[in-house]
Amino acid sequence: MGLVIYVLSWAVQIYLYMIIAYILMSWIPSLKQSAFGQFLGTLVEPYLSIFRKIIPPIGMIDLSPIIAIFALQIAFQGFLEVIRWIL
Repeated sequence: MGLVIYVLSWAVQIYLYMIIAYILMSWIPSLKQSAFGQFLGTLVEPYLSIFRKIIPPIGMIDLSPIIAIFALQIAFQGFLEVIRWIL
């Protein structure tokens, strides 16, 4: 069971880094339109779109990725607590 938790932890960490990279790439349109940027968008955008529906941008600032990152971390920590409680 420890191996599964370890792999899931790495997967969540990598996904968080992907979200951060996608956010940073949005500041440079040529990077976002590159093949890597589009690939990253196909992986990250479905998750971010959930939060964009709930939290509208404030002017030019989109706070939904920050909330999405916190939500992912809180959900994963909750998942770990449930697993620890079960075991």
